[in-house]
Amino acid sequence: MKLPPLYPIIDFSCFAVKPDPMSAITRLAEELLQAGATLIQYRDKSNNPRRTLNCAQELRRITQERAIFIVNDRLDFCLACNADGVHLGQDDLSPVATRKIFTSAGDSTLLIGFSTHNLEQVREADSMPVDYVAVGPVFATASKANPDPVIGLEGVRRAREATRKPLVAIGGITRDNCRQVREAGADSVAVISDLLESPAKAIEAFLRVLE
Repeated sequence: MKLPPLYPIIDFSCFAVKPDPMSAITRLAEELLQAGATLIQYRDKSNNPRRTLNCAQELRRITQERAIFIVNDRLDFCLACNADGVHLGQDDLSPVATRKIFTSAGDSTLLIGFSTHNLEQVREADSMPVDYVAVGPVFATASKANPDPVIGLEGVRRAREATRKPLVAIGGITRDNCRQVREAGADSVAVISDLLESPAKAIEAFLRVLE
């Protein structure tokens, strides 16, 4: 799998206080796509499955035939909304079990991404049936309530040496530091916060640096 250099993540928590979160989320997705994003992941860590599925289905509709759409954590929602893949964390269903389910569902080509937070986890992920490995947080981040320890650019370099799979770096990545992250060995950089204000300008700036 060849990952795009920019991996946008839409996180529900960034929109929770909006009067109409779904409209704000879909508006952001549309702006990202129009500006050149070719992949979008949707992440919702809250405990509201109906809303999560509704948002995922709407984002699938918007991204259909325009971009790869990945659902975070929830394999069931990935299948329910016909997403292109799922991104799994360390505490989610294992990639091996997920791949079996995808195959049983008749689509072994669905993508599996897997989060890692240290070198040992990266090495383990390298032998798993995943399409890409995410590693981080590279820098301090406010997008998670209890983030794992920061790995820094050296952590990205070590991760690059430990796997041949496509590598996504995540955590505190901005337009100002994304070049360093790519130079450290990441194939793609995942971004949340730095896409929220002026999304079109942000995408343009990221792609100018990364491509």
